[in-house]
Amino acid sequence: MTGPAPKKDPIAVEAEVREKIHLEILKRTGAYHSNDHVLLPSGQHTTEYIEKTLVTTEPSFTEGLGAVIAKHFAPWPVEVVLSTGPGALILVVYGTKGLAGGHRRVSLPVEFQRLIRPETHVLLIEDLVSTGSTLNMLINLVEQTGADVVGIGCLWRRTSVDLKGKPVFSLVSRDFPTYIPPDCPLCKKGVPLNEEFVRRRAHRRPSTIRAPKEP
Repeated sequence: MTGPAPKKDPIAVEAEVREKIHLEILKRTGAYHSNDHVLLPSGQHTTEYIEKTLVTTEPSFTEGLGAVIAKHFAPWPVEVVLSTGPGALILVVYGTKGLAGGHRRVSLPVEFQRLIRPETHVLLIEDLVSTGSTLNMLINLVEQTGADVVGIGCLWRRTSVDLKGKPVFSLVSRDFPTYIPPDCPLCKKGVPLNEEFVRRRAHRRPSTIRAPKEP
């Protein structure tokens, strides 16, 4: 005779439900694609993909998702909010409502040196965190001034991404498998390859963030 099933942690259950709701919202924007055979910019293949250009195209959805991020960071000591590009900057507008302190929304590199001072409390907001390379570069730039990155808020983060141990609040934390072409099971099944997202990416403007020059 088996005993009763172990009870799930209510907090964990609530977080799981919230994440499913947020994922469904991303699906409705058309940004989240699943059950596909997608070519990634890295040349690898995957079955799931997030189209960054579509994440913040629906104002009502963006405002709602940004409000969740703002509520989480409202008690935190935030003076400046930084983002890595135009898409994330739209989220910043909604993701900073209700934050304590005289925070300023800035975009690199124009106001960076003027507003980021030693011991400034900085919040980073991003739409999607895939490899984390751009955010880690931004963290380095902030810390070189003596300021402190107190946290990172984002819509989607791959759970395997390391952001220098900074606290991360993500509406969706989800990994999906990627394959090099010779090992791709979809290629072996003859499933057509979707190259649409790589073609779109080729026409985007590059990030404004650059690695610091060597002294």
